Amino acid sequence: MHAQRFTALLPVLPILTVMTVATVAWAAPQAATGARALPGPPVPARPVPAIGRAWPVGDRPAVLRGWEPPAGPYARGHRGVDLAAAPGAPVRAVSAGRVSFAGRVAGRGVVSVELSATGQPPLRTTYEPVRAAVRKGDEVAPGQVVGTVEPTGSHCARTCVHWGLLSGRTYLDPLSLLPPWLRRSGPSRLLPVLGVPLP
Repeated sequence: MHAQRFTALLPVLPILTVMTVATVAWAAPQAATGARALPGPPVPARPVPAIGRAWPVGDRPAVLRGWEPPAGPYARGHRGVDLAAAPGAPVRAVSAGRVSFAGRVAGRGVVSVELSATGQPPLRTTYEPVRAAVRKGDEVAPGQVVGTVEPTGSHCARTCVHWGLLSGRTYLDPLSLLPPWLRRSGPSRLLPVLGVPLP
């Protein structure tokens, strides 16, 4: 009787083996890079170029909540950063690109921009809740206004803009787009040079 059950399972074993190998192959790059993906075909994580030339809002806005990558596709986490912003404040493109979406999702205004010269698939930033000032297909320059902060629809205790970054279906830390000089807080200071004779 046990032999009959085993014989009945023989055609299924190759399928189970392929599924196990595919799962391990998909999980390994995700675990190694720390990137978190949506369900679907995996996209190899690649370094994020620091091509940002402007913060999405303000000069150096307060980060109300940072990027907290979830443990899995449906796990809890924070798939972007929340930046403090007043209602009606302008929201800017951090880098040059093309608007891939401008509309409403689940009652919130969303603008998504595919960033130029970032490979295939291109990196994509998202901003919400935003009243769009651009349309799908528009080319945007770094620092160009793409919309304004909506007064409602924010998930923060105070009004904020949720800024996300994706590579295909993989979430990445959007702050990594900003070069160090743009992320630094406070003004630059000149320090005295000691021990050098005056000309």
